[in-house]
Amino acid sequence: MPDQPRPSVPYFSQWETPGMTLAVVAEGAERALLRDPAWRGSGAATIEEYARWAGHLCGMACLRMVLAARGVSPLPTMMHLARGATEAGGYVEQQDGFIRGLVYAPLLPFIADRFGLAGEIRLELTAADLPALLMESEFFIASVHKDIRWPERTPDSRGGHLVLVTAATPEEIVFHNPSGHDAAAQADARLSPEEFDRFFAGRGIAIARG
Repeated sequence: MPDQPRPSVPYFSQWETPGMTLAVVAEGAERALLRDPAWRGSGAATIEEYARWAGHLCGMACLRMVLAARGVSPLPTMMHLARGATEAGGYVEQQDGFIRGLVYAPLLPFIADRFGLAGEIRLELTAADLPALLMESEFFIASVHKDIRWPERTPDSRGGHLVLVTAATPEEIVFHNPSGHDAAAQADARLSPEEFDRFFAGRGIAIARG
């Protein structure tokens, strides 16, 4: 853990209405989020654009949390961040309409140039490595399976979703999950390293202290 207590890190869902996760799980983002009354806060031009993109924006939610913790004001909207990341190559809109990403390597120069954030891709990690990593870095954007919101489940794979790890000790990993389904699974979710490892793909982006 850092020598000084970490101030509370603001939480943002990847949906403008954080309580919509269960509807998204049941129906899919592109259908469920057409009912999100707060969609305009995303910065999308239309609700259809919002619903199409929001399921891919866990990484942008993590980035927005980092920026809020750094005191950036005004805080960019989710779609402002997504458009910038797309221009940099962090997202790729394929001909069939599928949105591929988040691609880590092109994101690093984007966040450095636009926001002054120094990031480093880290690979081949386990949860046991995170306490030392969080001693030297301020945050870690970790690739995990989306079912991490339900730690009692056994995922069929690892990775595919991003969470913001804010603290880690040998006893627990503390993180903000942009698609948590309730308050306990959203901000300051806590799992043992053994639980976290079942979902953790061993890779992510370390954000240096600033």
